[in-house]
Amino acid sequence: MTFDPGQLGQSKADLAETLRTMRRRASRTQVWLARRCNMSQTKLSNIETGRITPGLVDVELILSALDAPPKLVAEAVALARLARTEWESKRALWRTGLEKRQAELSGLEAEATMLRYFLPAMVTGLLATPEYIRASLDHSPVGISKTVARKLERQAVLYDQAKRFTFLLTEQAVKWAVVQPAAMAVQIDRLISLSQLPNVRIGVLPLGEIVERGPMNTFTVYDQRLATVETFTGRIVFQDPRDIAEHLEVFDVYERHAQFGEDARGMLGEWAKIYRP
Repeated sequence: MTFDPGQLGQSKADLAETLRTMRRRASRTQVWLARRCNMSQTKLSNIETGRITPGLVDVELILSALDAPPKLVAEAVALARLARTEWESKRALWRTGLEKRQAELSGLEAEATMLRYFLPAMVTGLLATPEYIRASLDHSPVGISKTVARKLERQAVLYDQAKRFTFLLTEQAVKWAVVQPAAMAVQIDRLISLSQLPNVRIGVLPLGEIVERGPMNTFTVYDQRLATVETFTGRIVFQDPRDIAEHLEVFDVYERHAQFGEDARGMLGEWAKIYRP
């Protein structure tokens, strides 16, 4: 599937129209189709009008009941996958305020129990010192003081024993000099400290480790229900189970190559020495 951010809003309407048109061409009523798919007529009506976005299971049930040809099945499934993907541009984020994004992230973190973070380039806000957070936001064209405060508030979630966190950081992410050397040493020391929390696993991927998958993007997976991917220009949110499964598979590859526990802390300690005055 080719990703085009401009398609995302339209794909939901296109999917609704496609499913509605296919039913009518098959000369079937909503009542008949709803019964065949074991769903309520209200739900089917909401799907056909675009009021709700169906999952792939619902779409495949509808297509099977209508005996749709393979080409139309492929098109409808692609639309369903795209309809469950969201795009948020940096410019839109700046217009609505960075604090809004922090509130959204806090909500995602509150709902999830298993959180996985792949960090190939920089340290994420949950693990960052105040100085690191402020420096990482310096490029923003809007005020950042409230955002820094909200990021620091969010870090309390790390101490929630009902949750499990796994952070995978490349050596580049740990060493990328966002702040002055002394502050970088403090930042790496913080990673060492947080790695000793019983519900927090911090893994590091040293340069030179042979890994078959390239570190393309920062991404986060919340349980098995949602994945977010960061780019320079915005954020992609995946809700389709297939996309989430693919990100979990990639995460598993990196996790198998990462160092944890005392091995990771030993590496981090050596890297921190590089920045000590």
